[in-house]
Amino acid sequence: MPKSNITFVCTECGGESLRWAGQCPHCRAWNTLQEFQIRKAARASKARPLQAARATPLVEIDAEQAPRTRLAWGELNRVLGGGIVPGSLVLIGGEPGVGKSTLLMHAAAQVARAGKVLYVTGEESGHQVRMRAERLGALEPGILLLAENDLDAICEAIRSEAPRLAIIDSIQTVTDAGLEGNAGSVTQVRESAARLMRLAKEIGTPVFLVGHVTKDGSIAGPRVLEHIVDTVLYLEGDRRQELRILRATKNRFGSSEEIGVFAMGEMGLEEVPDPSAAILATAGPAAPGSVIVSALEGTRPLLVEVQSLVNLSNNTMLRRIANGIDINRLHMIVAVIEKRLKIALGKSDIFVSVAGGIRITEPAADLGLALSIVSNESNRPMPDGLIVIGELGLSGEVRRVGHLERRLQEAARHGLTRALIPAGAKTGRPSGLDVVEVRSLAEAVSAAFSSPIKSGAFIKEAGVSVS
Repeated sequence: MPKSNITFVCTECGGESLRWAGQCPHCRAWNTLQEFQIRKAARASKARPLQAARATPLVEIDAEQAPRTRLAWGELNRVLGGGIVPGSLVLIGGEPGVGKSTLLMHAAAQVARAGKVLYVTGEESGHQVRMRAERLGALEPGILLLAENDLDAICEAIRSEAPRLAIIDSIQTVTDAGLEGNAGSVTQVRESAARLMRLAKEIGTPVFLVGHVTKDGSIAGPRVLEHIVDTVLYLEGDRRQELRILRATKNRFGSSEEIGVFAMGEMGLEEVPDPSAAILATAGPAAPGSVIVSALEGTRPLLVEVQSLVNLSNNTMLRRIANGIDINRLHMIVAVIEKRLKIALGKSDIFVSVAGGIRITEPAADLGLALSIVSNESNRPMPDGLIVIGELGLSGEVRRVGHLERRLQEAARHGLTRALIPAGAKTGRPSGLDVVEVRSLAEAVSAAFSSPIKSGAFIKEAGVSVS
């Protein structure tokens, strides 16, 4: 029989089981149950009778109108849903060296200009944190530094100082003396996050937690850690590139689809208020395989460059590599091109990349990706000033996408002159932008390369045949 103070927690779904098993009874994942010791509650000195909780009508509950703490960076405010909510618990994850501590030091300096900020470091010494603050220009007298790993000491410091913001870097270094296990274990991470959540709600102090990530990119520790917190943010980007993307995957106080764009420089991070201009500024001259598409991130349309490389290969194992686009989406689009345009790609390696480190998850870039592959395979560049918007169906039809007018306005604002969009879309036409409606992939190829299209005819200019 298992001990009464022992349970087992699934690291995938956060479900609990009274005994160990090879398969989680909730999500059916294998070898994910880990032992977790329940902390025994301290007995009260005097027993008091239990009082039944009374249900209250929702309309009688007072709505808290505590103002959000707005930061100087609009990009960070956008991802947080309009600013920092009092009493919220925010988890920030990212790969080592991507800039999590740098981002939080900038945020601490902005909040410290109006009140106290408690910065708890469990991995660095006070001298290291000060040197980073000096390098970033974030050395503010309102930032209080605490080098501590003990959870009781951290909670006591938050209570006594009552800061406007508390930052803990990182949650994997915090330990509770009343629990077994080393720092970073399932037991310690889960219980520490739960206690910090209760403290934040009780005194109204927002708490930011830094979370390490595993090899597959998920935040280390049990999956339930992401269920406990109010907001989960991921800082993405290659350390060798300039741009950093702060993406919200969960937000109880705003949209979970917004992103913030930052640039890493010698003085730390800087917000990029116009990401489309920053991404297009790095685009080279028109070349075969390069296409501009519009990706909607939350409420913001982004103009990004999609590049493709089709290379004839003699190897028996062909390669399909996608950077910034789902590989399964690439396989589907390649199959549509082969079937509907009669282009043989079965002996070619295909490489696809989205410039700027942007990850495209919506289907509105399907048509642009298809034209990018056709352009590189036929060795013909796309016309200058062209943007391609549309979802691609399995029969080769071009389907409508949402927020088309907003995408076209963004394209016109950045000087693009021509747009390929799905046919039948009832939307405004921005001045200076020539809008061409297409119904199929074949029509899009003909319109993109300014070639006449006839059913079953071979388009010499484009180098493809259509059915």
